[in-house]
Amino acid sequence: MTNREKFGSRATVIMAMAGSAIGLGNIWRFPFIVGEYGGAAFILVYILCCFLLSMPILLSESIIGRRTHQGTFGAMNTLAPGTAWKWLGLLTVISPLIILSYYSVVGGWSFAYLTKALSLQFKPENAESVIGMFATFSSTTWAPLACTAAFLVLTSVIVYLGVNKGIEKFSKISIPVLFVLIVVIAVYSITLPGAGEGVRYLVKPDFSKLTPGAYAAALGQSFFSLSLGVGTMLTYASYVRKDENILASASGTAFFDLLFAILAGFAVMPAVFAAGIAPSSGPGLVFETLPFIFSKMGAGGQVISAAVSILFFLTILVAALSSSISMMEVGVAYLVEEKKLSRHKATFLLFLVSLVIGVLCCLSFGSLSGIKLFGQTIFNFCDRLCSNFLMTIGALLFSVFVGWKMDKKAVRDELTNGGSLKGPGKVFPALYFLIKYVTPVTIIAIFLIGILA
Repeated sequence: MTNREKFGSRATVIMAMAGSAIGLGNIWRFPFIVGEYGGAAFILVYILCCFLLSMPILLSESIIGRRTHQGTFGAMNTLAPGTAWKWLGLLTVISPLIILSYYSVVGGWSFAYLTKALSLQFKPENAESVIGMFATFSSTTWAPLACTAAFLVLTSVIVYLGVNKGIEKFSKISIPVLFVLIVVIAVYSITLPGAGEGVRYLVKPDFSKLTPGAYAAALGQSFFSLSLGVGTMLTYASYVRKDENILASASGTAFFDLLFAILAGFAVMPAVFAAGIAPSSGPGLVFETLPFIFSKMGAGGQVISAAVSILFFLTILVAALSSSISMMEVGVAYLVEEKKLSRHKATFLLFLVSLVIGVLCCLSFGSLSGIKLFGQTIFNFCDRLCSNFLMTIGALLFSVFVGWKMDKKAVRDELTNGGSLKGPGKVFPALYFLIKYVTPVTIIAIFLIGILA
């Protein structure tokens, strides 16, 4: 492992891991999940899930990855050789591949809508047709497929370049840009006529709207947003230097991910209410609402409308790429380290597999919409399978592994860098208690509530 690439500094570690976390889960998925489960009350539950459950799991994955400097499968074999824990390593190679496949469909939508914004299609005279534009586009065949393939090509190129020249360089540029863009869009959104109701929806909790399913959704969203339970954070942590403070890196990652999700909520929801669209409109929410708002700005605002629409869909595309590269990197690390493939062969193989599954997910909005798996379209089945089951199971097992399988001294040693870091040493008892007891029990409880709801 002496020639294995490493991230250059704490800043690049946080930006790379935050890049994995900050993605479509924040901009695309978070607003419509908030809309489905009642706004501010759901956000409070989501924040609790992030700090009490997701943060300990993020630390668990970081401890395993940095301890071994290996990908998910190799890490499990190193820390628990000859045991059934290798299946967790295999699970976390397969799960991100499924996520990448349907994720690339949404990434393709963002690519398509960026081209629409660049070609000035969101004009006042087109306002009434904009709402139906997404349903029409997503249900066709060749255009969505081409956009899905284009998104996967962009992802593959960045991953092919490697950790330092590809992932690290992209993250150092994209994450600061993303925050600037989302702040600009949020400021614009809350100034729209009628946006005040959307702001109140996000800040005034109505706990009567919380259902048992909302708690499971908040847990699943926190896992999806932070890319937990599928080995992406473990893989990125395996590229972290031994002298890095992984508690600081994990805390920074969780903080910036949560901040970006809240900003995304303020970028989308006020505009939703300003447009008079139901906040529970589902996966197409941002692709229906924002273009409608852009087009309704009027003749005098066409320049601003064009600029804001381009910025918004550029933000979605960059955010999508920052997460998709981490999902592909898990499989690439496995194929390179365990199967001894070259990076370019591993990347190309995963591109082909993701494209095949992505095509099926893409067509589930059109010609394959009649095919149902347990009552769900192929796309929705993959999304729910991963966010509500595979990610939850993976996250649970990572916390159990660190809390019950790994030696406590090894966990402390990794968290405190051999005792040289005093801060992590002081909070270690509380963190270890969360990882060993609170997180697994709470995940199981919420998981069962979600199934029975």
